[in-house]
Amino acid sequence: MQNDEALSRAAAQIERARADTAKRPTIAGFFDEATNTISYVVHDPATSEAAIIDSVLDYAPNSGRTSFGSADLIIEYVETNDLKVTWLIETHAHADHISAAPYLQEKLGGKLSIGRDIIRVQEVFGKLFNAGTDFERDGSQFDHLFTDGEEFALGELKGIALHVPGHTPADMAFIIGDAAFVGDTIFMPDFGTARADFPGGDARQLFQSIRRLLSLPGETRLFLCHDYKAPGRDEYAWETTVKRQREENVHVKDGVTEEEFVEMRTSRDRTLDMPTLIMPSVQVNIRGGRLPEPEDNGVSYIKIPVNAV
Repeated sequence: MQNDEALSRAAAQIERARADTAKRPTIAGFFDEATNTISYVVHDPATSEAAIIDSVLDYAPNSGRTSFGSADLIIEYVETNDLKVTWLIETHAHADHISAAPYLQEKLGGKLSIGRDIIRVQEVFGKLFNAGTDFERDGSQFDHLFTDGEEFALGELKGIALHVPGHTPADMAFIIGDAAFVGDTIFMPDFGTARADFPGGDARQLFQSIRRLLSLPGETRLFLCHDYKAPGRDEYAWETTVKRQREENVHVKDGVTEEEFVEMRTSRDRTLDMPTLIMPSVQVNIRGGRLPEPEDNGVSYIKIPVNAV
């Protein structure tokens, strides 16, 4: 769970990176308009070691067909820049897109990683999809499970994982140099925050997680997992700062109390439809992005529970 010592270490790391450009990562964002998702390639300029964060597998819900156009753009970037992928990171088990991590791992290598509380998500959704005893609910589909405050290396750059539950129980933010990859905790200041009504979600936890992130140094660069282009804004955007969020975020800027946020978030979530791809996405992503095992005809099937959610 959250601990202030980890946050202090993250803040110190950010300050060091702000003072020394050699401690800052190079970041490329890849926007998938079909799912409003941004995937990132983050690398250390000194060693060319790279992490791929929140990749997207193209999926057509009307036909059930998968394709790799979005992932291939990432592969092209990695190969063109002669990068070595050491991490494939998921900020959480996404409900709006399927991860392309296994495909990218096959092509580029790297450790497939997620937060340790994916085990809780596997337990909940394993029951929902009646996955059976052959589906392991221990996170073993991933190569590494991050814990709160865990440090890791990306070449010569330092990274710290922070547990930021609320959207789901397993959400993690990853601080690399002076940049924070915050998943679905928060959006651009004019759009607000993520929903908290999925199984295991909690609006109060989400507020606390966001305030935890917003206690990082003001110039911390925040890289978001989604953008939906708020009304009045012409362009998609996915980079902001702690300072800007604290001053401008329409849901959780400074001065908004926890009770006010919980009331707003709970009321708003009641009006939202489930994401279009939640059934295929969660079902595959709790397996580390791997499709269910083919049945005796060689075809993989996605289950749709009827009247269960």
